Amino acid sequence: MKALIIGATGATGKDLVNVLLNDPDYTEVVIFVRRATGMTHPKLSEVLTDFDKLEEVSDLIKGDVLFSCLGTTLKTAGSKEKQWHIDYEIPLKFAEIARKNSVPKTVLLSAYGASTASRVFYSKMKGKLEEAISTLAFDQCIIFRPGMLLRKDTDRPGERITTVVLKVLNSVGLIRKFRPLPTAILAEKLAKAPKVFTTGKHSIELDKIFGF
Repeated sequence: MKALIIGATGATGKDLVNVLLNDPDYTEVVIFVRRATGMTHPKLSEVLTDFDKLEEVSDLIKGDVLFSCLGTTLKTAGSKEKQWHIDYEIPLKFAEIARKNSVPKTVLLSAYGASTASRVFYSKMKGKLEEAISTLAFDQCIIFRPGMLLRKDTDRPGERITTVVLKVLNSVGLIRKFRPLPTAILAEKLAKAPKVFTTGKHSIELDKIFGF
C-alpha cells in the first residue's frame, strides 16, 4: 500500500512514519511537510507543502490510504481562528483532494469527546471534522479518538502532571478508560487499522484502541 501522511512531524506522526517504514505491507510512504525533515529511507518521499496552497501539490495526493494526524494546540496556534484553520480546514481540504483523486481509505486522528454537539471548542471542532470527512464517501473511513497521549520527552508541564495523576488513578483501578496512551502504541494501531477493519466507517474509542 502507498500511504499519505499529513501531520508527520508531530509526536504521533513521527512514530507513525517509523512504523509504516518498517511495515512490509506499506511499500511507499509520502509525507507532506512545511519544511524538510532530513529523514531518508528507500520507501520515503517528502513533499514540501504550503498548506494554504494545497492545489499546488494536488497531483501528488494519490495513494491507497490517507493518514490525517495534523493538529495543534490553542496556545501554539495563538487563536481559535488559527487553530480552526490548522485542525479543521486544512485536513478537510486535503481529504477532499485525496477523495477526488480516488484515494479509497482514510484514517483520521481525532480526540476523545469529539462531538458536533459539544460546548467545548476543541471537541466541537474535532466532531465537525469527523462529520465532514465522513461525508466524503471514502470506501473505508477509520476515526481514532484517543485521550491523553504520552509523548516521549514532552515539554508540556500540564501534560506531564496530568499523565502522572492518570497513571496513579489507573494503578488503583480507577478511570481505566482514560488511561494515557503512548504515541508509539497509537501509531502501531493507526498503521494496523486499514489492514484489519472492513470497508465503511469505524469510530475507535480509547478503550477499543488498546484491544485490537
